[in-house]
Amino acid sequence: MLLSGFGTFLWLLNLGMLVLAVLAFGLSVMAREDAYRAADKQTKKFWLIILGLTIVVNLFVPLQILFLQLAGLVATIVFLVDVRPAVRQISGGGGRRGGSSSDGPYGPYNGGR
Repeated sequence: MLLSGFGTFLWLLNLGMLVLAVLAFGLSVMAREDAYRAADKQTKKFWLIILGLTIVVNLFVPLQILFLQLAGLVATIVFLVDVRPAVRQISGGGGRRGGSSSDGPYGPYNGGR
């Protein structure tokens, strides 16, 4: 009973890692190549290869070889936490919807003038 529950946990863990890798791969595909260079990160081709290999490993390598999946998970997390925000900032996709950095919730802040 306990062993089958652990197998279910590993299967769900593998599914979660696969979903993250597919998400990161899709985000990597949509980013511009020059944004990677401008952000001083590895090239787009490098990240596509790494994240693509992570997807293949999560799909086809048995769960007993968990260290390969964990290495792919580390690469995916590095992409999502470090590379993607830097590339997005260079590309101009920074979370703001126009305006300047001094805009408040009700319009521009004019410094009390």
